[in-house]
Amino acid sequence: MELIDQVVFKKLKVIPDERGSLMEMLRNDDEIFERFGQAYITTAYPGVVKAWHYHRLQNDHFVVVAGMMKVVLYDGRDNSPTKGKVNEFFMGVHNPSILKIPKGVMHGFKCISETEAMVINFPTEPYNYKTPDEYRLPPHTNEIPYDWSRKDG
Repeated sequence: MELIDQVVFKKLKVIPDERGSLMEMLRNDDEIFERFGQAYITTAYPGVVKAWHYHRLQNDHFVVVAGMMKVVLYDGRDNSPTKGKVNEFFMGVHNPSILKIPKGVMHGFKCISETEAMVINFPTEPYNYKTPDEYRLPPHTNEIPYDWSRKDG
């Protein structure tokens, strides 16, 4: 899959032993690390879609740590060489990974597991309660060429 310009998808390494496991998500010496704004967890129940939004100031870094998510990106940036492109990522317990979502790229996710899925985000900026850096569209809009339905076959 050709990635949207400035998007980075990186598989994460799970290190298991007889006591459990360890998985590093983001380090300050990692090539995709820029700066730390904050860390937070967001969840979705099975079948729930949380979409669409983008940021003008921050980049996001998603890691799905419980369940499975279908994370979808849409490049609506006028000055982007990949304008109009859609990327779809399946992330979570069966595919441990980190996804860098650049500012200006619309994104959302759908829980595709049978239990609640949990996303940790490491945005490059802290949330500003007075003037949030969030610009939204509804999940089922004609402005983005994407259908959140499951694709059987």
